[in-house]
Amino acid sequence: MTGTVPTPTRYRDRQTGSIVVEHVPGQSLLRWFYGTNTGHLVFRTVFNRPLFSRLYGWWKQSTWTRRQIRPFVERYHIDLDEIEYPLSHYSSFNDFFIRRLKPGARPCDPDPEHLCCPADGKVLVYPQVAAEDVLPVKSNQLSARELLAETIDPTPYHGGSALVVRLAPYDYHRFHFPADGQVGQTQWIDGTYHSVNPIALARVPDVFHRNRRSVCELTTPTFGRIAYIEVGAINVASIVQTYSPGPCERGQEKGFFQFGGSTVVLLFEPGAIAFDSDLVADSASGLEVHVPTGAGVGTRA
Repeated sequence: MTGTVPTPTRYRDRQTGSIVVEHVPGQSLLRWFYGTNTGHLVFRTVFNRPLFSRLYGWWKQSTWTRRQIRPFVERYHIDLDEIEYPLSHYSSFNDFFIRRLKPGARPCDPDPEHLCCPADGKVLVYPQVAAEDVLPVKSNQLSARELLAETIDPTPYHGGSALVVRLAPYDYHRFHFPADGQVGQTQWIDGTYHSVNPIALARVPDVFHRNRRSVCELTTPTFGRIAYIEVGAINVASIVQTYSPGPCERGQEKGFFQFGGSTVVLLFEPGAIAFDSDLVADSASGLEVHVPTGAGVGTRA
């Protein structure tokens, strides 16, 4: 039986206010992988393997892939004025994919009481988790216990809040600290490499429990404890951490995803944060909102 093919994903661009239809690189292939039984069998047999992601990541780091950069930039209207170097500087597609931006391209919200968005991407917020340890993300029910997989104690986050940021392949792929505080050591959870696109979530709703991910915990004076989770995805050869455990500052780089779409999930203790009203309203109706790194997404409750 053929799976249900979801309608095109729409999101709100927070900077312009417009509703945008998302155009995903490789969307036709994703629909075959997740919308048909044959495609899903091929995906599970070949493409959903760590070895394939490593090999694909290795290829994207080869100098031959430099020729893919400019067509990608033109197709997805990437702003060249904000990237750190001219296109000629990047030695491979992955080198461009993990690009840094010019200083000031992603300023933090000036109000120190505001939580900064940790990455460029499409945001969903959950002001209060309905059950003790279940987080509803689209059609998926995310268990905090399974999501954290015993890396840190999930108990403080029962009945708390959650922020999910989904990065598309054309987004800036470095992620940052959302608040000042102290950060612990990263712990790794092995898993598979499903896409995190809504096309995949419709077929495999527990993607975030299955995929490889990394977890650490922040202790902040403004928002209490925050569980910071990076979720890998199809073709993400690795999640790279560039920080050192100890003090951290809001806006400071934490790490980056190699090639592919990915997701950042933040979990908060009960009563720690009040998300911005526009994000709450859109999330309640299932509409993602594209938010840039550093923009305010909530305040101390």
